[in-house]
Amino acid sequence: MIRDEFVMYGWCSGEHSHRGSLRAAKMYEGSKLLKFLGFMWNPLSWVMESAAIMAIALANGGGKPPDWQDFVGIVVLLIINSTISFIEENNAGNAAAALMAGLAPKTKQGEIEAVVIATGVHTFFGKAAHLVDSTNQVGHFQKIIDLCELKGDACKKAHEIIDNFADRGLRSLGVARQVRFLTAYDLNIYYMFKYVTVPEKTKESAGGPWEFVGLLPLFDPPRHDSAETIRRALDLGVNVKMITGDQLAIGKETGRRLGMGTNMYPSSSLLGQSKDESISSIPVDELIEKADGFAGVFPEHKYEIVKKLQERKHICGMTGDGVNDAPALKKADIGIAVADATDAARSASDIVLTEPGLSVIVSAVLTSRAIFQRMKNYTIYAVSITIRIVMGFMLIALFWKFDFPPFMVLIIAILNDGTIMTISKDRVKPSPVPDSWKLKEIFATGVVLGTYLALMTVVFFWLASDTDFFSKVFGVGSISGKPNELTAALYLQVSIVSQALIFVTRSRSWSFIERPGLLLVVAFVAAQLVATAIAVYANWEFARIQGIGWGWAGVIWIFSIVTYFPLDVLKFIIRYALSGKAWDNMIQNKTAFTTKKDYGKGEREAQWALAQRTLHGLPAEASGLFNEKNDNYRELSEIAEQAKKRAEIARRDKAQLDKGEA
Repeated sequence: MIRDEFVMYGWCSGEHSHRGSLRAAKMYEGSKLLKFLGFMWNPLSWVMESAAIMAIALANGGGKPPDWQDFVGIVVLLIINSTISFIEENNAGNAAAALMAGLAPKTKQGEIEAVVIATGVHTFFGKAAHLVDSTNQVGHFQKIIDLCELKGDACKKAHEIIDNFADRGLRSLGVARQVRFLTAYDLNIYYMFKYVTVPEKTKESAGGPWEFVGLLPLFDPPRHDSAETIRRALDLGVNVKMITGDQLAIGKETGRRLGMGTNMYPSSSLLGQSKDESISSIPVDELIEKADGFAGVFPEHKYEIVKKLQERKHICGMTGDGVNDAPALKKADIGIAVADATDAARSASDIVLTEPGLSVIVSAVLTSRAIFQRMKNYTIYAVSITIRIVMGFMLIALFWKFDFPPFMVLIIAILNDGTIMTISKDRVKPSPVPDSWKLKEIFATGVVLGTYLALMTVVFFWLASDTDFFSKVFGVGSISGKPNELTAALYLQVSIVSQALIFVTRSRSWSFIERPGLLLVVAFVAAQLVATAIAVYANWEFARIQGIGWGWAGVIWIFSIVTYFPLDVLKFIIRYALSGKAWDNMIQNKTAFTTKKDYGKGEREAQWALAQRTLHGLPAEASGLFNEKNDNYRELSEIAEQAKKRAEIARRDKAQLDKGEA
């Protein structure tokens, strides 16, 4: 029986305005048109919109009409960019909505006041209370020992067995029975202990007397994929730590079975209490950083571990499933709620797993690194192409007073957009170790490559307009003094090398060795077929372009290919100058056909060789894999390497133990 007391609440003015604003926001979210137009309201779009207004509002001078062709081209480019952004965000929103719909049912929000005066056995609340009241079994070994008043040698023997179980990774379940029917012999014994009567069990007392029967070992095996997941994570430079509420011995044995090392400590070491003498002088943050795990932890310990790791400049991820994990999941950079997690853990997490197991975390690491690599590739390309276009046309305009038509720049931009879109689906090789934004390398590479391409464009224009070099070498007609044909030739040269630059910026090794994605290749070929056709056949008076024929098109392709190859060399020189390890990268990343299982294969082989030499007491050879000038990054890499070594030792010990048991 439940007596409900409902309280009706009205809306105050503040509540009315708040709910009204939420309703307006929902209306905005539901309007596809407003969302589409929103992508035209940003700094880049403002520049394009201003250019379009100037093109249609201002005349060209000399009695010429406004430049409506450029206006149409700019508007088309603006619509294309907004459409792409709208489609991508709409797809992402639909995917997120579908995921959220599957995670938790929709609930109604309201307020109620209720007074519970009784709970029936078959009600929702009463069923839980009835199960608790009807439970007669208590399995925690310490409670059982206390209940049976086990003392002396018997208590010592029980603890020895419990410790032995813990060393083997087994939990202990204590078993006892309540003596209800006593024989004459039992009565004599119990009278000696002043048990005159057998008390009944009540809510205040467990009853008695209790007889200790024994201990049952319980093995909670890790998931079949846990060891492989941890090994793959360590290979990717992710330091894995186990935080458990079990005994320290159980934690060490579990770590040994999982191959993640046994360098674990009790939770008391986190708060500076009861430290072992061997670690008493080590700061807590350093202890957390170099440990493989902690045992006997409480929720506040988990939060403290995450906090200390973040203070040491680590990007920290954490998995959890319970309400007590929510603070640490919220604090972590990447909170991961497992499949059967509570709503509190899910709401505090950044990633929610929908299926059992942790192997998907490794896939998430690889996917995120692949996305990050694509972002770096695009950033280098964007910097390079901006400098290349601006500097190239600026130098030509300054030295030759040559006015390259803006409409042809729009054509280059539109074709480039189609190719650049495929970068998001490109085949990339994720970094074998945690990566970061190396802005010095990104901008240095972009500036050098962009400057080189701009100079090559200037050289090409000089050879085509001021010399007869191409006519003598290839036998084509001269286009010197023909501005419209020079426009077509310059357009094709800029278009080819500008898009070919993508293959250089996307690769760590030689660009012609690392296989690109199929979409990128198709987009590049299609764009260059269109660009070549325009340069060969176009006769657009408004754009001041005249077709140059297939002979000149072939010459420009040859010139572009010849000037393309030094781009890789420049890339290696820049990386060598900044990091000192570019040639190692060039050799280690020479795999032509990259598959998911090949990610970081060369690097992992080098790391394996280094770990084997260390384990066998041999001096480590010089390795450039972690030879960074950044001391902080080198320290983090060394910590990851130490964790991998401990994990390898644990795996070897387990293999030897399994062999011995067999």
